[in-house]
Amino acid sequence: MTSSASAAPLRAQFRSLEEERECTWEPAALAVNVNQRQTLVREHGKTAHIVREGDVLPAFTLPAVDGSTVSLDDLVAKGPAVLVFFRFAGCPACNIALPHYRDTLWPDLKAAGIPLVAISPQPAAALSDIAVRHDLPFPVVTDTGLKLSRALGLTYTFDEASRQSALAKGGKSAALNGLDDTWELPKPAVIVVGPERVVHFADVSPDWMDRTESARVLSVLGLNRGEVSHAA
Repeated sequence: MTSSASAAPLRAQFRSLEEERECTWEPAALAVNVNQRQTLVREHGKTAHIVREGDVLPAFTLPAVDGSTVSLDDLVAKGPAVLVFFRFAGCPACNIALPHYRDTLWPDLKAAGIPLVAISPQPAAALSDIAVRHDLPFPVVTDTGLKLSRALGLTYTFDEASRQSALAKGGKSAALNGLDDTWELPKPAVIVVGPERVVHFADVSPDWMDRTESARVLSVLGLNRGEVSHAA
């Protein structure tokens, strides 16, 4: 594992991915991706309530890819928990973010006894790939039917160009979120939840190539200098 002190920030890793795409993707395909992300940033927060500090999350129990279940009330029974929402197992940016959190966030959380759970709407059979590929040591769970993501105001709908691009490649929305003809995914987010399911920190990223850095989460939890704290 890479220490949090030496790991490149997520933003730098995503910029490297952007530069690679600029060199290798057809301009039309690149434009579809960039335009969708720019639209999400521009429209973020204009229509629905998005989860924020002070909100009380609904109780939930979600299935994990290993066959177990994860309950929010169990997660926060003794202190805070960290929820990481991501898109799907084949998402290139998610395959940067989750191993980054594995290496730079999870070790300090584990030492402090703070659970971390990664959440995607993708059905478990496909979602398990990202957990296995990166040997993720924290639970990866399915937000069945996008119910939790929708309740927290996290979801977005593909624009027409993105939908047509996915269909042209033989894609099906159900492979991403378990829903037929519903091109909808969560925006990446990191949420710190305390006892009684109260939100103490919420950072939602409308651009999936710009996500919460581990240091920010550790600072919220009082762990940025190695302290062990449950006072999030």
